[in-house]
Amino acid sequence: MAPSSDPRKFGRVDDDGTVWLVTGSGERVIGSWQAGDTESAFVHFGRRFDDLHTEIALLERRLTSGTGDARKIKSAAASLAESLPTAAVLGDVEALSSRLTAILEHADAAAATERAQRDEHRAAQTARKEALAVEAEDLAANATQWKSAGDRLREILDEWRTITGLDRKIDDALWKRYSSARETFNRRRGSHFAELDRGRVGARQAKEALCDQAEQLSGSTDWGATGAAFRDLLTQWKAAGRASKDVDDALWHRFKAAQDTFFGARNAAHAERDTEFKANATAKEALLAEAEKIDTTDLDAARAALRTIGDKWDAIGKVPRERAADLERRLRNVEKKIRDAPTGGVDPEAQARADQFRSRAEQFEKQAEKAEAAGRAKDAAEARASAEQWRQWADAAAATLGERK
Repeated sequence: MAPSSDPRKFGRVDDDGTVWLVTGSGERVIGSWQAGDTESAFVHFGRRFDDLHTEIALLERRLTSGTGDARKIKSAAASLAESLPTAAVLGDVEALSSRLTAILEHADAAAATERAQRDEHRAAQTARKEALAVEAEDLAANATQWKSAGDRLREILDEWRTITGLDRKIDDALWKRYSSARETFNRRRGSHFAELDRGRVGARQAKEALCDQAEQLSGSTDWGATGAAFRDLLTQWKAAGRASKDVDDALWHRFKAAQDTFFGARNAAHAERDTEFKANATAKEALLAEAEKIDTTDLDAARAALRTIGDKWDAIGKVPRERAADLERRLRNVEKKIRDAPTGGVDPEAQARADQFRSRAEQFEKQAEKAEAAGRAKDAAEARASAEQWRQWADAAAATLGERK
């Protein structure tokens, strides 16, 4: 590294090797050089000056940047200033002395600034721990989300350990607050789970009883009443609370297995019924095709043919609900065509048909009563709707007979 100043400007070397430092206040001997030529002496003592210059420059940078402790920097500068009058160096020593003096003058101000910064930092760190203590106390008093609250208390502790620089007495007081809050939370949580355990025992007993009931109902073929009973059992299940996870899972498996057994059988029965109803609809479609071709020229033959078709129609049975109205409408159209065919006097066949309509209405009313007594409200409603429809047709047929008279 090149010297910071020319050492020849600040000293000399005598022929006997004596090395002198020349300053504005005079000269002083700094050493004796016997290791080589004069040039080597200047280089040696110049480098020693450069080392001193570098050390002072480092103190200046640390003081200016605020990265060092001002008190330590001041102490180091004082030591260098004290050693400077006897330093064995060649260079502008007076400039170094001025720089050291400047460091000493500014170090006190820097130290005061550092003290203010330390006080500010201490206050900020204290405020952080105060806020954490307040949060911990709030969790201890009010938290009911036990897992998240417990996790947060652990996070507070981890953050707490990273906060340093507080006054020891204040730090201890804040720690006691946090520790007390954590203990309060743990007591509350323990009490809660003890109560929960007691509730789980009750829930287990209630659900075991529900499982027994469900298993007794699983083989029933009274689809409407038993389906309603299972819905009621499920409502009770939801209201019973939870047992421990493994017990609750096992009990639910029992309950659901019984439920699935019943509803699987009901679905299979309904599927079989739907298949039967579809086949019935196909059979009635075939009868309608035959009925719609009846020739009304010979009314007796037409009525006889319709009567035969009506008997077959009744024997076939139910069809899918969405098909029933359309099929019945088409059959009524055929009946109306034959009924409205020109004739004289009272038509005994029409009277018989009106009587048959009333008979069918009565049959559906009886079916509705039976379904209602068995708790099959849906089937009862369907039967009553069919009875009402047949009753209307009977009234219409009777009215027509009256007109013809």
